[in-house]
Amino acid sequence: MISLSENAVHKIKQLVADKGDEAGLRVKVVGGGCSGLQYRMEIDAAKERDKVFERDGAKLIVDKKSFLYLNGSELDYAEELMSAGFRVVNPNVKRQCGCGESFVV
Repeated sequence: MISLSENAVHKIKQLVADKGDEAGLRVKVVGGGCSGLQYRMEIDAAKERDKVFERDGAKLIVDKKSFLYLNGSELDYAEELMSAGFRVVNPNVKRQCGCGESFVV
């Protein structure tokens, strides 16, 4: 299970408003960064083998391989003075790099 915060739901709905009913935010884990793994996000439609998590009409799409790394996580969205963006609160992360952009599970 991956949960969505209220802020994440609001932002996803804004991003996909003109993309159609099938669109959602795809979150995937890919190799890279200084710690070995990093998150990638894009607006996309679900494919046959994807897992889709939905809250209040906002869809989060995750492929099965990425789900192994993301299970139990929460997707949040925050706007702060110096930055804004989605954040994955992932209990599976053992260590992250100093900048917080990559991680190890």
